[in-house]
Amino acid sequence: MPGLAARNLSLGGRKQLAVDLTRVLPLYGFILDAYIIEFFTDCLWEKLPSSWQEVLDGLTPPQISTMLLEMPSAGEEIRYRSVWPLTLLALKATARALAFTRTPECLGPSEFQENPSQSSRLAAQFRKHVKPKKQHEIRRLGELVKKLSDLTGCNQVVDVGSGQGHLTRFLALGLGLSVTGIEMDRRLVERAQHLDQELLSTLKKEERRKPRIIPAISHRPPNHVVSWVDPAALSQDLLSPLTSEAAQAPARRLLLTGLHACGDLSVTILQHFACCPEAVALASVGCCYMKLTTPGGYPLSRWVSGLQGHSLPYKFREGACHALEEYAERLRGGGPTLRTHCYRAALETVIRDAQPGLCRPGVQSIPRAHELPLEEYIRRGLQRVGLDPGLPLDLAFLHSCMAQEHRVVAFFSLALLLAPLVETLILLDRLLFLQEQGCHAELLPVFRPELSPRNLVLVATKTPLGPALSDLEIKES
Repeated sequence: MPGLAARNLSLGGRKQLAVDLTRVLPLYGFILDAYIIEFFTDCLWEKLPSSWQEVLDGLTPPQISTMLLEMPSAGEEIRYRSVWPLTLLALKATARALAFTRTPECLGPSEFQENPSQSSRLAAQFRKHVKPKKQHEIRRLGELVKKLSDLTGCNQVVDVGSGQGHLTRFLALGLGLSVTGIEMDRRLVERAQHLDQELLSTLKKEERRKPRIIPAISHRPPNHVVSWVDPAALSQDLLSPLTSEAAQAPARRLLLTGLHACGDLSVTILQHFACCPEAVALASVGCCYMKLTTPGGYPLSRWVSGLQGHSLPYKFREGACHALEEYAERLRGGGPTLRTHCYRAALETVIRDAQPGLCRPGVQSIPRAHELPLEEYIRRGLQRVGLDPGLPLDLAFLHSCMAQEHRVVAFFSLALLLAPLVETLILLDRLLFLQEQGCHAELLPVFRPELSPRNLVLVATKTPLGPALSDLEIKES
């Protein structure tokens, strides 16, 4: 996917990009702030310019994918079925021109070609209990952390929000780093320690069985700490739970990392890094932008805080967490799964009629909803929100809603087209914050976006890496 490379922008260029984004995003707030389940109750289609309605109405899902969400490859030409209004073409061009690129460089063939559940580039010992998405993430981020640690002379990695320890295990037992994982949930820490011992036992057995084939692997497991990282007690709260052994080490140099640290936790990691003199490197992957406190978690930088139009309401941030590439692939394939949004929007009309004060209730997942007849889906949905599933239904109206399924898909695709702009502004704000603190920060696309949509890793150091930054690129044949 085309876009901007943060590393190619000067500080002035980053500031100007923030200005451009805060001017553009408010123009499309009527799309970004809309809930697709309110497509019918709030007449979302009618909020689009009539010229947009005319060209989008009737597009098939593959056409939406090709004409709206994708950019042509070199030498390829998109053939539009009608003359598109300049305002819609400008939106599409702007969405590409002002978003950070999410396509990693030097990606080879997929590691899951031979087996969709087993990475061919991650040792079998580290794949156990780990889903394919996570296998890809811990391998790619682990390799980047290892390179960054070597470049900056770090002697300890601190994984904040380490969960079950999949990343800490790979860093310690796979790459030989000294690692401490900090996790507030004691149950997850206990699970991580159990998995550590299970892996250690496996590694020792393999070494005894094949001493000349299996290379010597570090048998030093990660240290796990049950602790909540307090954003109000910066630096000291992070350092206090670290091991006494690490505390005795001369000139302790820490690398802070967090894989999809949720909401404000990713912000707290950045703030600790900026104020902790012993933290010299950072590799952070954020997630769940809708859980950011505002103000507090966003905006962080003085520059973005001072820009008119910088506000990102909840729905803007929630939309930025959707998987554009995955949805574009679903559009290309068409199929009945695309009707789920329309089903839910139709259900919302029934809920509002039955109980006007009940808006946007959470409907527990209905298995294989797209395969159900509409009426059955509606009745199951009513039951899940505590309403009478036997309510009389206006089936003629509901089927007229389903006749607009293609419009629901088109509107949702417009929101997805804009979503990377929101993520770009959030991450750009973090880059600028770190630079305002005297740090050197870059943003690198590391994971395959179709596997892991939040794939941009914020890398920062206290001293400039210069040309050495190119060494962090993970090249695959």
